[in-house]
Amino acid sequence: VRPDPEMTRPTSTRSRGAQPTRPATGGQARGDRTRAAIVDETVRCVIEEGFAAASAKHIADRAGVTWGVLQYHFGDRDGLLAAVVDRGFRHLQASVAGIDLPAGHVRRRVAALVDAAWDAMSTPTSQASFEILIGTRFDRDPRFAKALDDMARELARLAGRLTEGREPRPAVGRLLWATLRGLVLAQIWVPEPLDFTMERDALVDLLTIYIDGSPSTARTR
Repeated sequence: VRPDPEMTRPTSTRSRGAQPTRPATGGQARGDRTRAAIVDETVRCVIEEGFAAASAKHIADRAGVTWGVLQYHFGDRDGLLAAVVDRGFRHLQASVAGIDLPAGHVRRRVAALVDAAWDAMSTPTSQASFEILIGTRFDRDPRFAKALDDMARELARLAGRLTEGREPRPAVGRLLWATLRGLVLAQIWVPEPLDFTMERDALVDLLTIYIDGSPSTARTR
C-alpha cells in the first residue's frame, strides 16, 4: 500500500447524527491529534479487514480509546466514516487541482495528469473512502455524492486543458475518472499490492489518440 501524506494530518468532521463538541482552548491541538489518530486507524481497519469489520467498537479498540472518546470527537460511526471520506476527497481534490501540466506533446501532458490523479487516488485513505462509499451505497451521506461530483468536475476541467486549441473532448475527464476509479476498486478486492503501470500506460495512449490522433513515439516512461 502506498504511503499516504494525509494519514498524518489532523482532521475533523460533523456527523449526521449526534454532533461532537470541540475543545475551545488549550486542548485543541491534542483533540486534533486524537481525531487524526482515530481516522488513521479507521483507514487501516478498512484496508486490512474490510468495511464490514469497521464497527465503532472495533475501531475504538484498535485506536486504544473508549467509545466515549470516539463519540465525543465524531458523534457516531457515521460521523467517523464521513471524516475518512472527507479527508480522502479533500486530498484528492487538492492534488488534482494543483497539477501543473507540462508544455510539449499532448502525451506528456496526459501522462502528467494520469500520474498525478493516480498518485492521489491510490493512497490508503482514498482506497478506504471508496470502500466506504460502496459499503454505504444504500444509506449514503449526501456529502459523499457531492464530493464525487466535485471530483468529476475537477477532472473534467483539467481534461479541458488537454484539448485547448483542439475540438473539445468532454469524454476525456469521464474516461479518466472511470478508469482510475476502476483500478482502485480492483486493488480493494485483493490483499497484495497490484502494479497497474501497464494499464496506466494504455490509458495514456488511449487518451492521447483520442485527443491528438496518434500517440507520441517518444514515450515518457
